Amino acid sequence: MAAPRVLQQCRALPHLLRSSCLFGSDPSSNLPKGGILQYLCDRFYDIENVLAWREKQKYSKIERQNRYHGHLKEYCGDDIVAVNFTLYNGGGVRFKGQEKWLRPNKRGKYSKDFLVLRDVLVEAIDLSGSVVSYDGLDNLVFLTGLKSLDLSRCPNIDDWSLSRLHVFKDSLEELLLTGCPRVTERGLACLHQLECLRHLDISNLPSIANKGLILILLEEMLPQCKVVGMDYGDGVALDPGAQMSGDEMEEPSIPSRDRKAGEIPA
Repeated sequence: MAAPRVLQQCRALPHLLRSSCLFGSDPSSNLPKGGILQYLCDRFYDIENVLAWREKQKYSKIERQNRYHGHLKEYCGDDIVAVNFTLYNGGGVRFKGQEKWLRPNKRGKYSKDFLVLRDVLVEAIDLSGSVVSYDGLDNLVFLTGLKSLDLSRCPNIDDWSLSRLHVFKDSLEELLLTGCPRVTERGLACLHQLECLRHLDISNLPSIANKGLILILLEEMLPQCKVVGMDYGDGVALDPGAQMSGDEMEEPSIPSRDRKAGEIPA
């Protein structure tokens, strides 16, 4: 019975178009040679092209915001590169021995006074809620004194991104991953190399199902670290025979630059 109803709706299209002011006083004069169906088909592809253009612009903006600020490295050093990148993305920075955080104002503007601290190590970085991605971490991986890193609510932080944090194994003490939608148990497995980690926040990670089991495994990998945000009873399967295979906690390899967006480590 569905087919006749669709046909009736199609027959009603000319009447609806004639009664609409969309085509002016003479709707037939504005219709393409192919008729109503051709007109609708053309409009569909127009909308599709607009949506594709908007999506392309979105990813182009993300790429620009994650570019490497290497022009500062030669004269100012790696720490200033990280500071400029973080402030450019609306984040916050704290230098060693200081309590005050450097942040941009409400309009995204920030002072370059931090250049006088080029010889001071960066101790804490807050990139929460930013568009930082795997490529954007190029600006941070050369920090030698980083103790605290906040990547909460970063939609582009994924398992590949976490695989790069091993460079902070001798310094990082606090890591916040709250609300990162693309982080899975594979990415968390990479954190076993962070030997100095003392605080790990993994609250609200929607891509992780068996949270209780993941919590147990993390506590075994990082016995010196306090893991918060998960409970032993979260997401535990009711079926006693349901177990997670060892492959699910396998550490991913470092990806190449031409990896596809959203690709999950194998």
